Amino acid sequence: MNTNRLSEAMEKALSDQMNKEIHAAHVFLSYGIWADDKGYQGIANFLYRHAQEERNHSIKFMEYVLNRGGKPKVEAIPAPPADPESLTACFEGVFKHEVDNTTAIYRLVDMALEEKDWATWNFMQWFVQEQIEEETLAMNLMDKLKIAGGDRATNESLFTLDKTLEKAPNDVSLAQEATGDNP
Repeated sequence: MNTNRLSEAMEKALSDQMNKEIHAAHVFLSYGIWADDKGYQGIANFLYRHAQEERNHSIKFMEYVLNRGGKPKVEAIPAPPADPESLTACFEGVFKHEVDNTTAIYRLVDMALEEKDWATWNFMQWFVQEQIEEETLAMNLMDKLKIAGGDRATNESLFTLDKTLEKAPNDVSLAQEATGDNP
């Protein structure tokens, strides 16, 4: 007896999104490494935490597909883009990535509506709300950098921004706190 409650197309689309979330984690991890290398440890930790959040999103998709009787497929993850040239480019890259992810989430919502797959439509509402928060967070990053002076910010302004982001509240554990038992 087939217990898969997802259409073949929906199962593939959800698996694709699972992989897209892992790619986002790699992008933010890469940006975090770039920031760390530039001496922005607070910004780096902020980006590392964001990378962990994206990995968690991937797991949400994986678990949902499995819970609906499907089998998610792990695909090759594209390499992250080249290092940003500046903090402005870094934060704009974060925003662009979030907008692209929002578009993908909306496609899944549309697909669930078309298929009358109400369970998936309901599941996707969490991600719709999450993307509002993610885009707002990215816009706030760009705004904070503009206030600090953008790419012409003083070292003092960048130091303050770095320390502010280091202390930013986040319920995702810092990457440095990860262990084998608590990834």
